[in-house]
Amino acid sequence: MTAALEIVGFLLCFGGWAMIGATLAHNYWKVSSIYGSVITTSTLFENLWKSCAEDSTGVSNCREFDTMLALPAHIQACRALMITSILLGFLAAVLALLGLKCTKVGLSDEEAKMKFAVTGGFLFILGGLCSMVAVSWYAAMVTAQFFDPLFAGTKYELGDALYLGWAGSVLYMLGGTLLTCSCKGKKKQDYSCNKYAYSAGQAAHQHRIYTKDSETVISNKEYV
Repeated sequence: MTAALEIVGFLLCFGGWAMIGATLAHNYWKVSSIYGSVITTSTLFENLWKSCAEDSTGVSNCREFDTMLALPAHIQACRALMITSILLGFLAAVLALLGLKCTKVGLSDEEAKMKFAVTGGFLFILGGLCSMVAVSWYAAMVTAQFFDPLFAGTKYELGDALYLGWAGSVLYMLGGTLLTCSCKGKKKQDYSCNKYAYSAGQAAHQHRIYTKDSETVISNKEYV
């Protein structure tokens, strides 16, 4: 794996990490639907932390959720998964920086740097899976309530934050996959070197046997 491919993978992961952080703080995880409404005087929107209402003049009032124990289970789980994804991304970024071939910080052994890069890649993939599960779970709950004819509360649509979270999760996993490929590339390179070394050694051994047989034939002719 080339150093340029490692840099591309790290930049993709860093971009995904920034997008996941922006998703966690984004206000528009779900927005009240205007489907079937003739006159709309206010717009409701929520995220994982608060619920807001915005009137026709653009003035919004927000109310933070009172207690975590009273929240639905999927919101609590999404909070935990998103925070875990960000923490894993931070740890993976530190390990990946130490393992990149173009960096000379802390490590000089190529094998150790490869292990750090691969570990960082796996953590990036794990963080991407956490954020993907959180965003998809939240979107599934919004969609289920929207299409449920027995649901009496306010119906919402998917907000911009969910699409941002999906994009960040994909970048997370794509960049982490590129980083983990460094292990595979190293093994291929070692196998090729060993193969060529074995071929060269086998050829030299056959040459020695052929030379020895030729000397034996010549000595037998001298005796004749």
